[in-house]
Amino acid sequence: SSDCKVDLSFLMDGSWSIGKRRFQLQKRFLGNVAQALGIGSAGPLMGIVQYGDDPSTEFNLKTYANSKDLRNAIEKIQQKGGLSNVGKALSFVNKNFFLDANGNRGGAPNVVVVMVDGWPTDRVEEASRLARESGINIFFVTVEAAAQSEKQNVMEPNFVDKAVCRTNGFYSINVPSWFSLHKVVQPLVKRVCDTDRLACSKTCLNAADIGFVIDGSSSVGTGNFRTVLQFVANISKEFEISDTDTRIGAVQYTYEQRLEFSFDKYSTKQDVLNAIKRISYWSGGTSTGAAISYASEQLFSKSKPNKRKIMILITDGRSYDDVSVPAMAAHQNGVIAYSIGVAWAAPDELEAIASDPAKEHSFFVDEFDNLYRYVNQLIQNICTEFNSQPRN
Repeated sequence: SSDCKVDLSFLMDGSWSIGKRRFQLQKRFLGNVAQALGIGSAGPLMGIVQYGDDPSTEFNLKTYANSKDLRNAIEKIQQKGGLSNVGKALSFVNKNFFLDANGNRGGAPNVVVVMVDGWPTDRVEEASRLARESGINIFFVTVEAAAQSEKQNVMEPNFVDKAVCRTNGFYSINVPSWFSLHKVVQPLVKRVCDTDRLACSKTCLNAADIGFVIDGSSSVGTGNFRTVLQFVANISKEFEISDTDTRIGAVQYTYEQRLEFSFDKYSTKQDVLNAIKRISYWSGGTSTGAAISYASEQLFSKSKPNKRKIMILITDGRSYDDVSVPAMAAHQNGVIAYSIGVAWAAPDELEAIASDPAKEHSFFVDEFDNLYRYVNQLIQNICTEFNSQPRN
């Protein structure tokens, strides 16, 4: 129905271990899900990838625009056979399935539902993490458990917990037998359509309060200050920005500090980018320690409890005051600090400002024009760290 606008990919298990009869039951289940969803171009769209040794697309999101045609197509699917390489299938979906050319709608959440009989015969953790980082919500429907004879093929005993982004049970459904699959049609449909709870798409990109602390000292100069603002804008625009997603705030400092805008000031990406452009260069001394304390007080003390607090500090010289005590206080208050040093910035200070491990939270460039090189690395580090942290 149209109140459930999601782009769905079902990974169906075509491995030999499932057998002919159960493969039929799986097809019936997928047909029933299609029926219950009410497939349509204004509502949910659904494609299917079958995996065994290797995955292949049976049909993509735009192949069928109604439940009847979809069900007929599901009926005709032939079993591939082979092992059940789920990790390989998830990588395939991540790279190939949700492309605009294949009918991905952009505004609709991307959801993958993995059907798995017993156990994957390859590793799923890495493939799922990468898929989640690119914005895909992963649900697992595991049916039965590994037979005694399959136990020796098991790569990751608790693979479901590793593959989904929360271990609260929302993203995984366990079914005792293929014969009882019909009971989970409604629960599954309800979950994939609960778009408010699909919190795992672009998790690292839509769950932070990011505060930029920008050095406006005299040594920076007007031209370089513009370059710094461009860098701040390039990082910001990679995030999903809204009241409920990632929020951006900024502080400029010299001897003194100025709150350019707080987290709750702007709630669209365009407004944030415009606000960054409007920041005017101040010029003065360099009290980086005081700036960190100010940012902790003015920005991060007003952060929301369910957001990650990320401070990105950019400076081009040694501070006139101590940075390590204010930085330690910020770290203890849950602020994840990244330091970016340019030209005459002091490596020991950059390291003291950065969260542990410092080498993943601290960057140095010899000149302002090279800042752009660190945009991707910074985003990647934020995401890797986000996905390695246990969350509810």
